Amino acid sequence: MRLFSRSVLPVLLLGSLLTGCATHSDGTAPLNQRTWPICSLLGGLVGGGLGAIESAGWAGGGAALGILTGGLICYAQDGDEDSDGVFDRRDRCPDTPENTEVDHRGCPLPQYPVAVKPVEPAPQTEVITLSDAGNVLFDFDKSDLTPAAKAQLDTLMDKLRNADVVSIKVIGHTDSKGSDAYNQALSERRASSVAAYLLSQGLAPNKLTSEGRGESEPVADNASDEGRAENRRVELHINR
Repeated sequence: MRLFSRSVLPVLLLGSLLTGCATHSDGTAPLNQRTWPICSLLGGLVGGGLGAIESAGWAGGGAALGILTGGLICYAQDGDEDSDGVFDRRDRCPDTPENTEVDHRGCPLPQYPVAVKPVEPAPQTEVITLSDAGNVLFDFDKSDLTPAAKAQLDTLMDKLRNADVVSIKVIGHTDSKGSDAYNQALSERRASSVAAYLLSQGLAPNKLTSEGRGESEPVADNASDEGRAENRRVELHINR
């Protein structure tokens, strides 16, 4: 019985020491499966020291038993040296960088680039202005197109029919002679007359709108004949 207690005492003390160091599951344990050589050395020192307490003859045996026991205990432990949440025994990718997401094997999850939604280009608008400063578009106080106005529009048809044209807005304007209400109505009729002619030349109806803005948006001084001629105009707003 005495011999048994002398043999087992160093082992029990050594086992308690190493188990306490190595069985943490949060990755902070100083000793675990991968550090069994250190455990063997420590076990040899502890076992030899405890054996020497009994006698010099026991020192060597205690050291040998401590080396074996320490290595086995630590090798049986399962720590998490890289703190990735996967125990070292199952970790196929040791030394994973901190804060890296890993799979069940402890290997980094594949990283995919963030999908970036392409920015749609802003619609482009081209404005073509036809005014009385060039060829008279309408007879005095009328909304019927003159032959000269139709000829100008004919030169634009290829551009207006282009597939990249999304929509066309026809906007009519007048000079300041007459009342605001009268000029507003006149500008609307003239814009509608231009739109009707474009439709007659094959322009798609779903792409075309018209409106009048009367005398509210002059581009020149209404005090002169030249200025009033510039203000009597039709604009084609082409959106692509």
